[in-house]
Amino acid sequence: MALIAQNHLQYIIEVAVIIQIAIFFLLNLGPLSLNLVLLVAMIVSAGFALMFGVDALFLFIPGFTHSEFTHPYGPLALLAVVTIMAALPIMKESGINTRSLKIYMYGIIVFITIAGGLMHRSFLLLWLLGLFIGFFIISKSFRQKSVFTVKRITLVVIAAIIGFGSLELFSRVLEMSILSPLLRISRIENFSVPSIKMVIHNATLTGHELGSCYWQDTCQGGSDGYISLPIALVTLFGLPFPIFYGILVTQKDVIDYMLPGIFGMAFDFGYLFLIFLLGWCIFVMYLGFTILRKYRKKREKGDKSCLGREALLIGSLTAFITQATMGLFLMNRSINGTALLTFIILGALIVGHLVVLKK
Repeated sequence: MALIAQNHLQYIIEVAVIIQIAIFFLLNLGPLSLNLVLLVAMIVSAGFALMFGVDALFLFIPGFTHSEFTHPYGPLALLAVVTIMAALPIMKESGINTRSLKIYMYGIIVFITIAGGLMHRSFLLLWLLGLFIGFFIISKSFRQKSVFTVKRITLVVIAAIIGFGSLELFSRVLEMSILSPLLRISRIENFSVPSIKMVIHNATLTGHELGSCYWQDTCQGGSDGYISLPIALVTLFGLPFPIFYGILVTQKDVIDYMLPGIFGMAFDFGYLFLIFLLGWCIFVMYLGFTILRKYRKKREKGDKSCLGREALLIGSLTAFITQATMGLFLMNRSINGTALLTFIILGALIVGHLVVLKK
């Protein structure tokens, strides 16, 4: 009985440990060849492109509801696309014609940019930031020229302005306020300051003041459900944790949507856990880049045994860094609920490279 989680935080930690162990085995079931990694990345990227496209289409069809898949699965789509990007220079070094793969990759990138941007502004920011980070890591790993040129930075800025400007134009022409970036900014402006005050005045080292959360008298003082795994994963085992059913926008939204994740983590789990989480993120990134340097040295010496692992690690690192930046420092929803499960998987995919079984 001691292993049964008693609150959301314990449950998150237990699930994270289980996922990490599972990924240790998954990455060592067989040799991760470049062809296998590339094939899976192409299938996954196409699947998410289709998912985002259908979800965006439902915005314009009366009677259909959209699901905002970009929030929880956007980093996984980024993982798949950047993995393909990382495979290209490896294949080029081997003399393989990558023209058709480039066309496929750019087609997926353009489609996801449009569909995901229509679906949510925060995803568009995550997507552009992730692609930029991916290009940077790839250029360093393969000793290419720096991606930070004046021309490329200007193009990224112009693309961002055009993207957000187009969304605002569409929202006004179609009279669909849900697409408006300015509306979202005004909501953050109106609600963020009261939300920050609530966190600062009530957060403690291990949670928050009793009675300061939505449940008031039955408030547990921590792990009250502001930060949680997917509701379906909680209810699957009948765990008696507090869950925000049907009141997301009016109650949980002040934490989940209007504040960066550091405030949400501090309020629900306390400042001690926040410090631990930030330390864990730094450790995972340091570990990832350390292993990536080892893979690069092997490749440059002619050892091709880790080419697939190298491409996968670059994709995982890019997605992890991007989601951590967006979720912890910009918008909590990018690292909460199903997105939190995605974040755990991405971190596990990086740490999983620590274990390599010998033949």
